[in-house]
Amino acid sequence: MTTLREYLDSTSCEEKLKDLIELVSDQAIPIRKAFISNQEYVDSENIYGEKQIALDKWSNEHLMKTFRESKLVKEAASEEEAEVVEFPDAEASYAVTIDPLDGSSLVQVNLAVGTIVGVYEKSVMEEGRNLKAAFYMLYGPLTVLGLTVREGVHFFALNEENEYVMTQKDVRIPEGKLYASGALKRDWLPEHQRFIEYLEKEGYKLRYSGSFVADVHQYLKYGGVFSYPAYRGKETGKLRLLFEANPMGFIVSEAGGRISDGKKNLLEIRPEKLDHRIPIYVGSKGIIEKMENEYDIEV
Repeated sequence: MTTLREYLDSTSCEEKLKDLIELVSDQAIPIRKAFISNQEYVDSENIYGEKQIALDKWSNEHLMKTFRESKLVKEAASEEEAEVVEFPDAEASYAVTIDPLDGSSLVQVNLAVGTIVGVYEKSVMEEGRNLKAAFYMLYGPLTVLGLTVREGVHFFALNEENEYVMTQKDVRIPEGKLYASGALKRDWLPEHQRFIEYLEKEGYKLRYSGSFVADVHQYLKYGGVFSYPAYRGKETGKLRLLFEANPMGFIVSEAGGRISDGKKNLLEIRPEKLDHRIPIYVGSKGIIEKMENEYDIEV
């Protein structure tokens, strides 16, 4: 079977980018090992006012230490940091965004969570379409790596020797019939409510776990549309453009899907700040284009 490094060596990636992807992907091993001793909630919140579990902080600190020691990362932005972290001793210019542990509230109930990574040439404050690479590590029954380096989307799994081997090449998202929506139904805006009613009438099935990375991975496999819309109280959306939308949307788009704010491609939006929140519709291209064309979604 093709290993991660063998695949990377077959691409047009520069050597330092290959090294960075392999290095960060390998951090799934210590992060997963840390699950057992870092499950408790701690007496702190992240910069967004969300209660943290110990593993949130541990994963972030571990990845930042990895970036610093690698000398491959010039700057990094994390969901757990208030500002961009700079590494002046870096020998490469890559800028990295991370959600160290997406869906961390599910760790205590043993559901799938993951790490989301985006790699830019020089700055994290760029449109998602400028990503050089995007990938995620999903910690489920298997540890799965979903990766694009602008040459298609490919899945890998960590084997018994702690080596990633390819499990699916050239992933293409189908026009499936799954759907999910975040936020309380009572807070949905009318346009979004009408869209969800249309999906249900068309026979779409609800599949929502509460872990964005796990849900998008499922939709990559089976198709449909995942949404976390604007809603009453959060009219600008809840999920973050830099840490969640751009990397995962870039991967889905590379697999033939689409990500939208309800009106346009999210990958064309330049972030205004680290905490740039946005409504998200991501999944199969056909249903999202229908939504954009026929439903007057508020943005």
